This record gives sequence, C-alpha cells and structure tokens, in this order.
Amino acid sequence: KRGDIVVSTAGRDKNSFLAVIGLDEGYVLVVDGKRHPLERPKRKNEKHISLTGQSLKTEEFISNKSLRRALKHCEIKEDF
Repeated sequence: KRGDIVVSTAGRDKNSFLAVIGLDEGYVLVVDGKRHPLERPKRKNEKHISLTGQSLKTEEFISNKSLRRALKHCEIKEDF
C-alpha cells in the first residue's frame, strides 16, 4: 500500500530501500528520490520486494529530498 517501505530483493537495485507509491497490474510502483524520483517511479515485480513493516507519512512524499531523507533514516534503523 502507498507509503510502505520495502527492500528490493532482485535486480540492479538489490538491497536498497524503496517507498511504494502505487500498484499497476501485478507490479508495485516504487521510488527512492534519486535514481527513481517521484516523477518517474520504477515498476517492480511483487516477487522482487520484501516488506520492512515500516511506512512513511504523507508529508514525506512532498519532494524527492524529503523522501531520500526518510529512506536514509529507515536504513539506519534497520542496521541496528
């Protein structure tokens, strides 16, 4: 669902944190604020991501910069 934080388990972006912004015919639309900005989400197969159990607030989707900051904070929390 929109706002969930996921980890990529396959592909070029393997092991990177991404935020879900929508669904599209069996695919999940994900963004990271850098390689895949809000304006150009990546279609990712549902099999190739895993949920982290964390989610973002709506205000963190305002800009790519705030999205990157929120995802970086999640990466730090996951390391501990």
